[in-house]
Amino acid sequence: MGELVNQGIAKKESTTTQLFDNLINGQTFMSIEYKTPQEYVQKYWTALEKANRPTLHGNVFEYIIYTLLYREGIKPFYTQAQVAFVPNVNFDTLLYNRAIPVSLSLKTSLRERYKQADLEAVALKYIYRRSKCYLLTMDTHEANVQKAKIQSGDIMGLDEIIDCNSEDINQLVSNLKTMSFSTSVKIDAVRGNLIQ
Repeated sequence: MGELVNQGIAKKESTTTQLFDNLINGQTFMSIEYKTPQEYVQKYWTALEKANRPTLHGNVFEYIIYTLLYREGIKPFYTQAQVAFVPNVNFDTLLYNRAIPVSLSLKTSLRERYKQADLEAVALKYIYRRSKCYLLTMDTHEANVQKAKIQSGDIMGLDEIIDCNSEDINQLVSNLKTMSFSTSVKIDAVRGNLIQ
């Protein structure tokens, strides 16, 4: 089995996990040396672009971010997470802190995809008012365009758009390291004196 499965980041082997595990000259994500999160992302992204598998970019980008969080000790975290009382949303990545859940929406390119991430963020903040919602992307131009929309108030739910080609990712990782995350608690949908 590959390293993604061995470390519990992927449930089973797939074309995407095999591609990811073999992107950087036989090195595993646990053995790759890097100085900054930005450098880690760039090493994988450059290798992915050389592999010329554009249909897998989105899935591999998710693994790049998952393994970065893992390597940086930012865990536990949930992938493809569903949150109680937030229907019809699968969050790409969710870090759970009782007071402040943190959502990471992962999109290689933005175009109209930022709208979906913003709607998901609004839905999460409707239930968890203090939650933090970030959109991570490899699309530098669109990241800058959408950052301006956050400043003008045209994007309501997202706290920040993170360009993973820049220092943004280093700052996000640094901020996440200051927070304490845990597994979620079981929530009963209704509480009270039950009469049957």
